[in-house]
Amino acid sequence: MKHQHGFSLIEILVVLVIMGLLISVVAPTVLNSADDARIQKVRADFKAIETALKIYRLDNYVYPTTEQGLMALVEPSTLTPEPRNFKAGGYLQEVPMDPWGRNYLYLFPGENGEVDIFSYGADGLPGGETQSADLGNWSSEQR
Repeated sequence: MKHQHGFSLIEILVVLVIMGLLISVVAPTVLNSADDARIQKVRADFKAIETALKIYRLDNYVYPTTEQGLMALVEPSTLTPEPRNFKAGGYLQEVPMDPWGRNYLYLFPGENGEVDIFSYGADGLPGGETQSADLGNWSSEQR
């Protein structure tokens, strides 16, 4: 009879416990990095949209209204006030989506500044904490 060599049940369980400990240490770090990246994307989108809005205002003397929305940066709005000097090609190629796949919200006049651009975060609802917290162009705090 040949003697077969292999791993014992104890050895396999020890390896599984070690892997579980490593995953429990590494997983939170990786997940937090993903949340931080989403917030950085939101901040970058705010800057790009604010820049496009300022150029729109320089060309057309007013910001788009809340009803015209951010789409007024992509194609000329037919709502009043219609843009007088809409730049060929628009001010943005497309309106970016927030990292959670929803449209950014826009208010003019803003409640927190001249214009408000904001996202309701991961849950898509007003309020919330951590990754579900609301993010707006008026708050410069980094989480």
